[in-house]
Amino acid sequence: MTGTRTGWLVGLGLLVGLLGGAAPGRATPRAEVPEVVLRGVPFSLDLADPELVGEDTLAVSLTGIRSPRTVILRAGEVTPVDGVVAEPGAAPTLAWDGGQAAVTFRTLPGWTSILPPLLAILLAIVFRQVVVALLVGVWLGAMLIGGTDPFHGFLRSLDTYVLGSLVDRDHATVLLFSFLLGGTLGIIHRTGGTRGIVALVAPYARTPRTGQLAAWIMGLLVFIDDYANSLLVGNTMRPITDRLRISREKLSYIVDSTAAPVASIAIISTWIGVEVGLIGSAFQAAGIDRDPFSAFVASIPYRFYPIFALIFGLMVALSGRDLGPMLRAEIRARRTGKVLRDGAMPLADFESASLEPPEGKPQRWINAVLPLTVVVFGVLFFIYLLGRRAAIEAGGPLDLKTIVGNADSYSALLWASALGAVMAVILAVSQRILTLNQAVEAWAQGVKSMLPAAVILTLAWSIGMVTGAMHTADFLVHLLGDTLAPHWLPALVFIFAGVTSFATGSSWGTMGILMPLVIPLAHRLAPGHEVTMVGTISSVLAGSVWGDHCSPISDTTVLSSMASSSDHIDHVNTQLPYALLVGVVGILVGDLATAFGFPYWGSWIVGTLILWGVLRIFGRHADALASAD
Repeated sequence: MTGTRTGWLVGLGLLVGLLGGAAPGRATPRAEVPEVVLRGVPFSLDLADPELVGEDTLAVSLTGIRSPRTVILRAGEVTPVDGVVAEPGAAPTLAWDGGQAAVTFRTLPGWTSILPPLLAILLAIVFRQVVVALLVGVWLGAMLIGGTDPFHGFLRSLDTYVLGSLVDRDHATVLLFSFLLGGTLGIIHRTGGTRGIVALVAPYARTPRTGQLAAWIMGLLVFIDDYANSLLVGNTMRPITDRLRISREKLSYIVDSTAAPVASIAIISTWIGVEVGLIGSAFQAAGIDRDPFSAFVASIPYRFYPIFALIFGLMVALSGRDLGPMLRAEIRARRTGKVLRDGAMPLADFESASLEPPEGKPQRWINAVLPLTVVVFGVLFFIYLLGRRAAIEAGGPLDLKTIVGNADSYSALLWASALGAVMAVILAVSQRILTLNQAVEAWAQGVKSMLPAAVILTLAWSIGMVTGAMHTADFLVHLLGDTLAPHWLPALVFIFAGVTSFATGSSWGTMGILMPLVIPLAHRLAPGHEVTMVGTISSVLAGSVWGDHCSPISDTTVLSSMASSSDHIDHVNTQLPYALLVGVVGILVGDLATAFGFPYWGSWIVGTLILWGVLRIFGRHADALASAD
């Protein structure tokens, strides 16, 4: 969910200076540039001089670019130079007292940067084979970056991008968290805990409507993290929604439409540290004297997409009405009992015979609820513990904002899921429902069920690395950067964030790329205008979630499919019309209206009425249609 600068290449070619050349025996200042540079798109390079010592400095002129400049290099320091754009037909040149050198690099047309994610998305939708589609996208990107050699591109896609996505600490933690939670769910299923939950909730979730409402409420309650939300809610509610003949597509939609939206606007969640940190960095760079946390809080009422996504999910659950592909999926499930379409390939399978509860053993709901409760409250506890320790070490205040903002949420997820697995084993063995060997076998079977999703997650991260190396987001920002105007800024930023998140599959990566760009822009275009500033901030955060919801290469979309045991492309196809509808309403009556002076609470009311009207006029009851001849 975070972006890093990867694949740096020393691209400096030494040329003999026309005015006497370099000083005898003196090393050339070192320049590091990206592996590829997009034509006309600004990029960054790093300069350093290995010969400088002590207090020595060296003035280096950078010419052959649109904005020539002089950079002062100091001993032991790497000096970044941002916003470099090479002039057509000219190579950037370094010049210093006694020497000159050219900076060399590979250039590509800007439009090529969108080809890998675009091809992956199209192939995934057309052929319904996500693994192959992602692999092809990664391969294409690796080939373009490496110089168009197909075989070299294939090899590099494996050893650079797939392997690189696995060795990333945050990515590895998410995979371990998923495996540990999958193992916990395997034990829960084997002990009969899931059947116990079904029996417990059955008196309250007797109809498809109440079943969907129960899933929606649970999605709201697990607000601490979108990953934990998806995996816990989907796996817990799946047996109940299956019994009520609710399609897996609908369950995965409810899971997806509550997970990231509620986590992104919650005052306490694993998102807040990233969001507040990005806002604070952008404020500092723009010279804005304002508390980033207060700006984060002020932006919440303007997060129209997450707010409307939660509201629309509740409407769909309560009304029993659906539209488009989701309606067809619900009719199929009600009429035939097939919660998956024929030929569907669910990302996870907890229906294996090896996970069936043993005969004659009690099937208690506590065996499911207690381990999952340990996971949820474990995440909260460890976030507080780690955040408090980090705040003390940093010498900052010990208020809740600082503690949550400094917490290592990935470690909290990992530790909490491990405790949940231990609790599940203890419950299974202590009640003599399973032997220790049987509990370990059930855990392993649960881990195994997560493998297909783990592969897709890894490839989604890999294509994210490719888009980072090819500067896809920078190209999109450059493409639309000159079209922004004050009153249109929030809406255009929302659309742009959505497009970027859709193409890269990363909401956090999109936030990290756009926040430093659009906050100074909002400050420059409308200085002191509160609605423009908080509206722009909210548009980055909300648009990132919107694009994430629409993208088949998004990690949270994959997790929702996995937790609900749904076919991934079926989930994307059925959710897309809903996400597009909510996004358009959010733009029109939210971002645009408030930018022109309409109060945000009025946008809430109008947007809710429009969504209800669309659902009322165009939506149909699956129950009625399924029972019709």
